[in-house]
Amino acid sequence: MLDACVFTIFGATGHLSRNKLLPALYHLDKASRLPAAVTVLGFGRRDWDTPYWRAEVSRELEDRLGTDLDKDALGRFCNRLHFFSGDISDPESSMRLQQVLETTPEFPRNHVYYLSLPPSEYKEAAGYLAFSGLNQETTGWRRLVVEKPFGYHLEDAQILDHCLHRDFAEHQIFRIDHYLGKETVQNIFVFRFANLMWEPLWNRNLIDHVQITHSETAGVEDRAAYYDTAGALRDMIQSHLMQMLALVAMEPPAIMDAESIRDEKVKVLKSIRPIAKAAVHAHAFRAQYARGRLKDQEVPGYLEERHVEKQSTTETYAALKLYIDNWRWRNVPFYLRTGKRLARNSSLIAIRFKHPPQQLFRETQIDELRPNWLLMGIQPEQCIRAEVQVREPGLGMRARTTQLDASTCYQAGYQVDAYEALLLDVIGGDHSQFLRSDEVEWAWRVVDPIIRTWSVEREFIHTYPAGSWGPEEADRIFEREDQEWRHSFSVEDSPR
Repeated sequence: MLDACVFTIFGATGHLSRNKLLPALYHLDKASRLPAAVTVLGFGRRDWDTPYWRAEVSRELEDRLGTDLDKDALGRFCNRLHFFSGDISDPESSMRLQQVLETTPEFPRNHVYYLSLPPSEYKEAAGYLAFSGLNQETTGWRRLVVEKPFGYHLEDAQILDHCLHRDFAEHQIFRIDHYLGKETVQNIFVFRFANLMWEPLWNRNLIDHVQITHSETAGVEDRAAYYDTAGALRDMIQSHLMQMLALVAMEPPAIMDAESIRDEKVKVLKSIRPIAKAAVHAHAFRAQYARGRLKDQEVPGYLEERHVEKQSTTETYAALKLYIDNWRWRNVPFYLRTGKRLARNSSLIAIRFKHPPQQLFRETQIDELRPNWLLMGIQPEQCIRAEVQVREPGLGMRARTTQLDASTCYQAGYQVDAYEALLLDVIGGDHSQFLRSDEVEWAWRVVDPIIRTWSVEREFIHTYPAGSWGPEEADRIFEREDQEWRHSFSVEDSPR
């Protein structure tokens, strides 16, 4: 049973709130998943009041959902909405907020504070709440939600962690990574540990390598000001892709609770082989998209985008090779890749198994056997698929690749949005899908040597045409010549 709470959104008029948080809360309310007394309080600098904000939210949800909008549900949801005009740099505003939250009769005593703000304002916002005692759990629980990126580099992440812990205890902090709320990401855990058949295969003896890819056709669009200071390595690999690596590689937890799960993920991150400065270019590759064609349309290069510095060497493509030095994964390469303006939108985990040790079919018409693959689609396909070899009907000995799909590959119906699942976990106090402070720090330790090396290499960066699968030079990080990128679920795309 979920407790009623006031769900305060700092930065309520911003992009994240309008496009993710409010639609997710509306859908939860429509599905009767929110307690009746939950109140949503919008915090912003604009001189708005509650009726005005309700009208704005109603209009935006109508525009977004169109015919899928339920008018009755929208009316009920808007009745939950209240607005507070304030400034996190103003101590007097903090005291006014404290009075509103603690003296309004219809407001519950429990509070969620969601920082839908630029990361540079996290420390100030936490101090703002602590100034008036809104961090103290005297009359109910208090929970602080922060979005990635959790810092800009290792030292900055450590400073942010220190500042948040100065005002909030670790059990109060929810570091949200929306990737962890996606259906297939959560299904990885069940797939790994609810099926005994995979355990004998899940190790260095039988797995050749693991690929984790997130590709986007979109450019930087309206995020250029942020992206040009972050880049693909910080934006995607340090957070989303590193989390998927931990889920694929982790050991089964002792029990199904948040701390046991996060303990095992931290063990994986601690076991990743450090990358020496001299080895950065053997383990990491970066590039930037140039002008090209997508869906028969000419699209600009990164340096032609608005708000991008004309001499920028920020990477829009990053590929990384990691090794996990433990008993299960020693010397199995994990390849992580992300990029913008690539050929298609895809998030995919591709696990390639080793070839059989005996060349049994060399005297037949089967000149070359393709390897077996296990594919886990995160988006747009939410599916688990295995590729195996079977004999073709007819005379002679010929083989072809066939695919075995999980039944979920073709299930229709309502898909729970990642934010919907995670917001319910915040209200319920479940940390399982949220990052712990040491988890964040160890992920930064992995990529920090690369960030430091790239930060001083400002004279040149490789490019790739928009609409391609990235630069061919990125293949140099592969351990062997027979390893290459897996781009999709298609059999035709299966590397030999």
